[in-house]
Amino acid sequence: MNFEGLDPGMGEYPAGLHGTLEARLEPALDPHLNPSLLQGVELDPEGLAVTVPEPVHLMEGVFSELHSVVSEVGIPVTATHFDLQEEMLWMGNHRGHVTSYFGPTMGRHSSFQVHATDDIRHIQSLETGVLFLSKNNLKCYTRGGLVMFDYPMEEGADMHSLLMTDNNTLLMGGLQNYVVEVDLNTVQETQKFTVEIPGVAIMRQTSRFFFCGHTSGKVTLCDLRTFKTENEFDAFSGSLSDFDVHGNLLAACGFSSRGLNGLACDRFLMVYDLRMMRAVTPLQVHVDPLFLRFIPTYTSRLVIISQTGQCQFCEPTGLANVADIFHVNTVGQLLMSFDVSSSKQALAFGDSSGCVHLWSDVPEVSFNDYSRETDFPLPCLVDTLPQLDWNHDLLPLSLIPMPLTSTEPLLSDWPTPLSTPSPRRAPPVDPEILRTMKTVGFIGYAPNPRTRPRNQVPYKIKDVELDYDNYNQVPESPIGRDEEPHLCMVPKKYRKVTIKYSKLGLEDFDFKHYNRTLFAGLEPHIPNAYCNCMIQVLYFLEPIRCLVQNHLCQKEFCLACELGFLFHMLDLSRGDPCQASNFLRAFRTIPEASALGLILADSDEQTGKAKLGRLIQSWNRFILTQLHQETQEQEGPQAYRGVSSSSLGSSAESAIGKLFGCEVENSSLCRCGKETVRSSLTLLFTMHYPEQNSQDKTIKEYDFAEILKRSICLEQNTQAWCENCEKYQPTVQTRNIRCLPDVLVINCEVNSAKEAEFWKVQAECDLTHSGFPCLHSGEEICNTEGFTFDTRAEDLRHVWIPATLKMSISKSQGLEIVSWSESDEISAADEADGVSLYDLVVTVPHIQDARTGGNLVAHIKVGETYHQRKEGVTHQQWYLFNDFLIEPIDKTEAAQFDVSWKVPAILYYVKRNYHSRYDLRIKNPIDASVLLTEASLARKQRKSHATFIPLMVSEMPQAGDLVGLDAEFVTLNQVGGMDGWMDVLAEVVDYLTQYSGIKPGDLDAKISSKHLTTLKSTYLKLRFLIDTGVRFVGHGLQKDFRVINLLVPKDQVIDTVYLFHLPRKRMISLRFLAWYYLDLNIQGETHDSIEDARTALQLYRKYLELSRGGGSDEIRKVLKGLYEKGRQLDWKVPDSDTGDGAAVFPSVMGL
Repeated sequence: MNFEGLDPGMGEYPAGLHGTLEARLEPALDPHLNPSLLQGVELDPEGLAVTVPEPVHLMEGVFSELHSVVSEVGIPVTATHFDLQEEMLWMGNHRGHVTSYFGPTMGRHSSFQVHATDDIRHIQSLETGVLFLSKNNLKCYTRGGLVMFDYPMEEGADMHSLLMTDNNTLLMGGLQNYVVEVDLNTVQETQKFTVEIPGVAIMRQTSRFFFCGHTSGKVTLCDLRTFKTENEFDAFSGSLSDFDVHGNLLAACGFSSRGLNGLACDRFLMVYDLRMMRAVTPLQVHVDPLFLRFIPTYTSRLVIISQTGQCQFCEPTGLANVADIFHVNTVGQLLMSFDVSSSKQALAFGDSSGCVHLWSDVPEVSFNDYSRETDFPLPCLVDTLPQLDWNHDLLPLSLIPMPLTSTEPLLSDWPTPLSTPSPRRAPPVDPEILRTMKTVGFIGYAPNPRTRPRNQVPYKIKDVELDYDNYNQVPESPIGRDEEPHLCMVPKKYRKVTIKYSKLGLEDFDFKHYNRTLFAGLEPHIPNAYCNCMIQVLYFLEPIRCLVQNHLCQKEFCLACELGFLFHMLDLSRGDPCQASNFLRAFRTIPEASALGLILADSDEQTGKAKLGRLIQSWNRFILTQLHQETQEQEGPQAYRGVSSSSLGSSAESAIGKLFGCEVENSSLCRCGKETVRSSLTLLFTMHYPEQNSQDKTIKEYDFAEILKRSICLEQNTQAWCENCEKYQPTVQTRNIRCLPDVLVINCEVNSAKEAEFWKVQAECDLTHSGFPCLHSGEEICNTEGFTFDTRAEDLRHVWIPATLKMSISKSQGLEIVSWSESDEISAADEADGVSLYDLVVTVPHIQDARTGGNLVAHIKVGETYHQRKEGVTHQQWYLFNDFLIEPIDKTEAAQFDVSWKVPAILYYVKRNYHSRYDLRIKNPIDASVLLTEASLARKQRKSHATFIPLMVSEMPQAGDLVGLDAEFVTLNQVGGMDGWMDVLAEVVDYLTQYSGIKPGDLDAKISSKHLTTLKSTYLKLRFLIDTGVRFVGHGLQKDFRVINLLVPKDQVIDTVYLFHLPRKRMISLRFLAWYYLDLNIQGETHDSIEDARTALQLYRKYLELSRGGGSDEIRKVLKGLYEKGRQLDWKVPDSDTGDGAAVFPSVMGL
């Protein structure tokens, strides 16, 4: 809708909308721009460089984004139109340029200039061409961009709408008091209809009426022949923004007058019944409507679009549902145009940054029901050589081919030294251009730094060669060696690592290639595994590791318990990766995690849409709070069995609070003089950076300790409730701490380009002004506060944070923080005054890599106790933890943050020698009581007899005892087959009854007759058996333990699938082995876990019998017979009616 007739002051775009428009151009306001939505909105010109997301999988019947393209960066898209004859989408922008895109992939088909200065206001496709309407001009072009006709309007015309009445006639309306009819065959005006209400900005047509939408907010119904007004609807008191007609319904949206406040967007849609010519109940929607269209597919749905990108679907006669609201990814820009395809399968949106968004509700979208083929430009074809006229006087002799019949040299042959190609290498791109470049698709845009003369390139061979030699230091790219070296910034070890599965699963994947240490990595393929780096951080904090491994409670989903189980596996592992599947399963059940947005959808992780830097900082805050609450509620290990224990008891202050907690005093001072003081406990601090003056482009140099002190002792002005004034008043909020924590946790909050630029400038200032020597060649000893090492000067770039901080709290000065040398100690007097040294032990950066979507890694300073347990040596070392990639690094690298690809997220400083204040002994909380009798979760089974006999205390297994084990699983959920069945909370997709023996209802606590237990209970039973030292016997146990998420030492696993296996041969099923060796026919219809476990024990005894009988040679001979028999029977067990004994191989029958 156009508002120029309402308010002359709205006739220009705000400058912030399109910073790339030249100052001399003053474009008119777009018809669909709502000025009231721009009040108080500041748009960043850099934000116009939209990063086009990758295509996503579409769900049938639900509209979602299919593709986005950028036509011209920063030039608003004022008109969009789906071609009615071909599979094409047209767009016109504010500078009179139009572009067409072909198909759902939106490949560019044609692009040309229609008008030199005016914006494109309407587009209409014809059989032979396309019409483009501007302010006072109508042009028709072929789809390839050739002019068919140009029809100028009379002077003073201001056209806004166009309507095709038949194949050769159209109507044009605008802010004048008439509507023009034009014959397209003669390109001449045939009639001019005077309208009673000027300002026809929108026109629609049905079989009964012409509908005209006016700037005054009215909709008139006109006769099809005479254009006389037949009826009139006074829809809105302010102005009309859009309306549409379908069947007997007319729906309109617009603006209402609010007195002195001007116009306001009306959230009530006016709906009119065209049979009775009166309004029906208005439809209230949840967005500020700017566009609307009927989409009559299954029902007469309405789609309502707001200028900020919100999209809502509803029925015109029903209630709008908040759940039907979607959002167009405009990156903060405003929607300027909108259209629906004739097939109703596709929606097109144009925004103020020059981006066109295509939405669809079907994967294979078609713009029209029947589209003709589109003509594409033909490639240049080279014909055969033309005939040459030898007698022509002007014929160049060089065109005549000359056969060479001899080996004599030609006069035109140059000597080899002069003919050797020596191309001139292009000089490297200016680093300032790379720093400021914004990438849109495969094109980069950057302002000209004016460092070189125009159209001139200096020819300096030596400098160019030196620059190319420096490229050899750039890590190898994952894409290949042919890409430009300066665009590959992320070193290989920091890139996202993935597990490459083969037909053998993980068995042939070489994890040792990524981890040559004895520490355990974590597998990244599990949903929400972005927190792997923080799990490693918590593990390498010794008090946390001991705390959670001593913790055990009766809650089914307890993160502290699951962390304890996971840390136990990390302790046992000797370099093999572990998976945090049980921990992440419990994590997904915590309501607070879901409320904080910490649980990602699979699509967000795969497409890289998640903002991992902000996400991991929220996760850091959440996990500390959650562990603090769970360890506060801790009871003794016997509490899991339902009996209270007094050995550990409950504590009012958790170990988490003692380790991370810091008592904070928050003061609120009102301007009336009323001061309110509250005390609280905080577990971490967030960095706050100085506000930058918009006029001053230079960033002041700060010391990290100074910024950290400002962030801890924060002072800010905010609105708060004052009890004295009894209303909200401006208050000064100040925060002070009363004590120092043992572990100082810092969220860096580098979430925007402004904060990243601050870090970059501070690191560069620190390198220049903090006493580093300027090195040109060789190596020298460099020294800065917190770091002392031998390195080159370029290795010290991007280092701002110190390795050690000196912190103290005094009554006179309050909190004091200064950077300190890592090798220096404090005096005894300072230590008596409460001065403490904090050493940097953890940095968690967000790796920004456009190829992979980014990932999170951790730099961790691993202490002496961990090296002593794993390697038997005593030293400290920094390591890089990137999921299952672990690599030693220099301590400088841990503090380096090149914010162009490595953005700081989390820092951990620990008080020096803080371990001495904590009990670091681990007492295994899992005892024999977990194997005793427990109540079943199934109601029905409680009243009947159990199918097993629980162990007595005197029957507990001992180290070295054999335990037969088998586990069966249903799809997507874990179910144990030990002495019970696990209850599952999620919906079971497939019970796999043929292989698991589990039937529908067996896992339902209301109707099941089985002994149901929980995953945690089963896990504790297995953990107790592992810790006791029993040896598990089973068939294919490796996969079972992996699904249950248990790490079992290899000497405690006896797997019959490997006992009866020859190298480079196939694995043999348990059923075939039982038939061949034991004359047993098992797994007839379904699997039985008890039967399979017993069979595996019998097979192991048979193997021992074979080993004692003839040694390894006899076993190999018997196994060859086994494989020969299997090939004869195609590894299928014969039917039982043939006689089991006769089918068994004779050499076995004699044993």
